[in-house]
Amino acid sequence: MNTESLNIGGKDCVVFRGAQPRALLIQPAGDHEMDGLQQQADLLEQRCGDGFLLAAFPIADWNRELSPWDAPPVFGKEGFGHGAAETLSYIEQKLLPALLRQYDLPAELPVILGGYSLAGLFSLWSAFQTERFAAVAAASPSVWFPQWIEYAQREELCARHVYLSLGDREEKTKNAVMAKVGDCIKTQEQLLRAKGVDCVLEWNEGNHFRDAEKRTAAAFAWCVEQIATHGRS
Repeated sequence: MNTESLNIGGKDCVVFRGAQPRALLIQPAGDHEMDGLQQQADLLEQRCGDGFLLAAFPIADWNRELSPWDAPPVFGKEGFGHGAAETLSYIEQKLLPALLRQYDLPAELPVILGGYSLAGLFSLWSAFQTERFAAVAAASPSVWFPQWIEYAQREELCARHVYLSLGDREEKTKNAVMAKVGDCIKTQEQLLRAKGVDCVLEWNEGNHFRDAEKRTAAAFAWCVEQIATHGRS
């Protein structure tokens, strides 16, 4: 597995490239996640071989760049912005074209968008906006986000495969908003299945801060395997 650093559109991206990529994996990653990318790529390779290219790009302002709309603070004093549209535009207009050129990849190569926590929610939201993504790898996604479930109920998701996961202690919190995450993830799964999306929900041991690299690798691996077996449909 080759590892490279590329500056694409002003962002320092990290790329893990197998010999013959059969899927292109895109991950927005915060500063706190960058050090764990190698472990995540190694876990992916153990399960899927080297038939993927994983490109992670940095998120400087987590609460703004990944949020689909403004929302008040849920913990601490920092609220949520509405930068998700700008981040999605970066992926579609700059990151993907650059990766296809740099590595001479076919335009029809399946693209999987995924991430952990708020990046998982961003990935789900993005799949409601565009048909560009064949699958979504949403590990412990922030589906507690204000008004998210109402949004997911009325909109149509374009991706055909969605992986969801949650730690079995994530809902055991005194924070009233985040304590709803267990019910929200179950509702999200039901909504997707009702609309014919190939979806799985896996439960992991521990709270939100346990085994993030392992959970994210599992999310991407499931998506890679589903596409290999079923394609985009």
